[in-house]
Amino acid sequence: MSTRAGIVVTGTEVLSGWITDKNGPWVSGRLADLGVDVAHLTICGDRPADLLAQLRFLAADGVDLIVTTGGLGPTADDLTVATVAEFAGLPLRQDPQIRQTIDTVIRTWRQVPADATLPDALVAAIDKQALVPVGARAIPPTGTAPGVAVPAADGRPAVLVLPGPPHELQAMWPTAVRTDAVVEAISGRVIGEQRTIRAYGLSEPDLAVTLREADDAVPGLADVEVTTCMRGGELEIVSRFDGTASATYDALADLLIARHGDKVFSTDASTIDDLLVSRLNGRTVATAESCTGGMVAARLTDRAGSSAYLLGGVVSYSNEVKTGVLGVPAELIAELGAVSEPVAAAMAEGARRVTGADIAVSTTGIAGPDGARPGKPVGTVCFGVAVAGRETVTVTRLFPGDRDSVRRLATTAAFHLLAAAL
Repeated sequence: MSTRAGIVVTGTEVLSGWITDKNGPWVSGRLADLGVDVAHLTICGDRPADLLAQLRFLAADGVDLIVTTGGLGPTADDLTVATVAEFAGLPLRQDPQIRQTIDTVIRTWRQVPADATLPDALVAAIDKQALVPVGARAIPPTGTAPGVAVPAADGRPAVLVLPGPPHELQAMWPTAVRTDAVVEAISGRVIGEQRTIRAYGLSEPDLAVTLREADDAVPGLADVEVTTCMRGGELEIVSRFDGTASATYDALADLLIARHGDKVFSTDASTIDDLLVSRLNGRTVATAESCTGGMVAARLTDRAGSSAYLLGGVVSYSNEVKTGVLGVPAELIAELGAVSEPVAAAMAEGARRVTGADIAVSTTGIAGPDGARPGKPVGTVCFGVAVAGRETVTVTRLFPGDRDSVRRLATTAAFHLLAAAL
């Protein structure tokens, strides 16, 4: 990739951790799709001096395009456009067409007739949001705030200014990337290939050993950029390369599969969620959850169309619900404890029986920080998978980390157990 970009997410609420940044990763992914290499992703507060420093840093680093998000509202701390204008050395002017668009949006939102007079404060807010650097193009708002595309000039990069609310930014994106300023800024990009291999149960140190072996075994490996990310117990191996290195990548993929094929579950970027849904193939599923508290069912419903395969779930956090709803024998819990494979089996079978599903999965464990028992430390989770016409399968895993980590890892494990059973 020969075109480079930098992203600046503005907002004190993001910088302070009050809300999680969703714009930076989203924009980064879309730029990668366009063949643009994202060199920097930064966050700064709603302070003009800090934003100006970020813009100057990115320009000095030689990026071709800067994308900013946030700071386009009507309030006093929304100063992104003015700061970008200062950075570009351009005066601000009011765009009459954009002003009319914003006026119409505001009147529609507030149900104010076109011939009615707006309050002075609202007029001032509209006037502020209609200011655009001279020579820049205003991008019609998808909420109330327009975007701005400032073309590159005098050795500085182009700047694309986008709103902060994720739904507004994402709706504006198709129009924004077709502006002349952005098209010209990324015209030198080289669109390469990206391939993703996903593994479960493979550690990064073990993968590192294989990649060191690949340095000697795979000629031209330097032409393939390999990055890895451990997420939710899964190891994501992403390779980027141009068309001339396709054979090199194929050799690398063959080596990875030869060494770790028993742990590789996807070579085409498919997620475990994708694979699970495809393997259900008309069959229905149900859940019985204790320690995960409904997270498995929630993840199953993340996909549109989940009503075609998910019948329901039972969050049986208490032993009374395990026995009263799922039919787990009380004496089984008394003898072995709720965190045990026989109880997990009975929970899965109960969920299948109650819902009529073809397959059911259960989770029962100790997420912590308290609750450890002799032989059952924090992080212990028992699973059961009941499939119609088969013997129920159970397994026990020990997961590291805090309560949140144990629950997330257990949810991912439940998906892999379901996919394996199918």
